[in-house]
This record gives sequence, structure tokens and C-alpha cells, in this order.
Amino acid sequence: MEIAVVFFIIAAVFVWRTIRIVPQQHAWVVERLGRFDRTLTPGLKFLIPFIERVAYKHSLKEVPLDVPSQVCITRDNTQLQVDGILYFQVTDPMRASYGSSNYVVAITQLAQTTLRSVIGKMELDKTFEEREAINAAVVAALDDAALTWGVKVLRYEIKDLTPPAEILRAMQAQITAEREKRAVIATSEGRRQEQINLAEGERAAFIAKSEGERQAEINTAQGEAAAIVAVAEATAAGLRQVAAAIREPGGEQAVQLKVAQQAVEAFAKLAQKNNTLIVPSNMSEVAALIASAMALVKAPGPRT
Repeated sequence: MEIAVVFFIIAAVFVWRTIRIVPQQHAWVVERLGRFDRTLTPGLKFLIPFIERVAYKHSLKEVPLDVPSQVCITRDNTQLQVDGILYFQVTDPMRASYGSSNYVVAITQLAQTTLRSVIGKMELDKTFEEREAINAAVVAALDDAALTWGVKVLRYEIKDLTPPAEILRAMQAQITAEREKRAVIATSEGRRQEQINLAEGERAAFIAKSEGERQAEINTAQGEAAAIVAVAEATAAGLRQVAAAIREPGGEQAVQLKVAQQAVEAFAKLAQKNNTLIVPSNMSEVAALIASAMALVKAPGPRT
């Protein structure tokens, strides 16, 4: 009975050291008699008891690594507190096992030294503007060195850049001054645009007023011209009628009668007023004019 128990215990230990189940996204490094033999992939695997053993276990997932905060000195001799986070992944379990005693520490230290070197080549203002360039430079430097460690550096991200307190106050004052400057410029631009709009409005109103006055003068001139033309045409028409009447039989006598009548009326008006009357020296001409007019009046009309 005791032998059976011992045999069962030995069999259990043999099975326990023989059968291995590797989880998904993991890789186990197997050593045979102290030397690297193979890498176990996910699934059910078997080992030779007491000859083979699982020496290293690696996760193939993407691993975030917090890089400790450190003080970096910029090109313009300004201290800058920088911390970041690094993302890496084991791509070669064998190299990750034997390439470095601790690849996590190696990556962390290399990330810090590379970051100090990159920031040391930049001025303070550039460090805030070129975060992407800093991240890319750190990843490129780490990726070259990490190949021998069986690790792939995926990306590096700066979490925070903290300058000294006096630099922060100076930067805040500069930002405030820039905002006030933009506000003043915006106000002056608004006033300038307002003056431009007012000037353009006054100019448009003046142009409209002058155009109206010019059109009114044109209309008045055209009306006066039309009136003059109408009077001239009426006068011309009257003259044509008089000329035609003179050419008619008895027309000349009618004109003479009208002239004599107007002369008599003119003398009569002068006589009615309290005026000094100047009598022509040759009264025979006036008498002859009156006699001619009376003769024309008394003369019988043409027989029909």
C-alpha cells in the first residue's frame, strides 16, 4: 500500500512537471540542461521532467511603462520637469530573456537619457510647440537599441512639461500681454472700419444728392428749352399766319388799319394820363395816318 502511494506521488509529480498550458498572448522560454532550447507558444505543451524547465515567461501584449519624472535643461539653460509614458511590446522572447538582465529598466533608463539629449537641443518655447518631434526622436533612439533586447518600442508620449514657477509667471504675463494687444488691435480695427463705413455712407449720400440736383437742373433746363421752343414755334406760326394774311387780297390794308388803330390808342392813353405830351413836329403825318385809317374803315368791303 505504501509503495502504491509513493508511486502515485511520483506519477503526479512527473505529470505536473511534464504538462504545461501556455495562455494566449504569452510565450515561455524553455531551457534544456541550462541551455536555451525552444519557445512555447499558447496551448498545451509537454516538457521532459527534470531535464527541461520553463526559464522565462513573457507577455506579448502591449505594455505601458511609466517613465519617472526628471529635470531636463533646455538649450537656453532653463530647467524643465518632464515626465512621460512609454509603450512597448516583446517581439522576440529569446532575446528578451538573454539580451538584457532587465529590459524594462534598460528601456526606462534609455528613454530618460534620450529625452534629456533631445530637449537639450531645443529652446524652452520649442519644447511646448514640438512635442511630436520629441516623441518621435525618443521612439527612434529606443527602437534601435531595443532590437537587441527583443523589444519593439511602439510610441512615447510626454505627459507633462513643467517649467519653474518664475518661468510660469513670466509666460502667463506674456500671454496676458498678447491677449490685451489683440484686444486693442481688434478695437482699433473696429473703429477704423466704423470710420470707413461712415465715410462711405456720407460719400454715397453726397453722390446721390449731387446726382439728384444734377438731374433736377437737367429737367429744369429741358423744361425751359421746351418752353422756349414752344414760344418760338408759336411766334413763328403767328408770323407765318400774318405773312399769309398779308398776301391775301386786302391783307395789306388790314395791317395798315391795325397799325393806325394801335397808334391812335397809344396817343389816347398818353392823353388820359397826367403826363407831358410831346407832339410830333410834323402833325400832317399823324393826320395822314389817321385819315388813312378812317378811309380804310369807311371803304366798302369787296363785293361778292
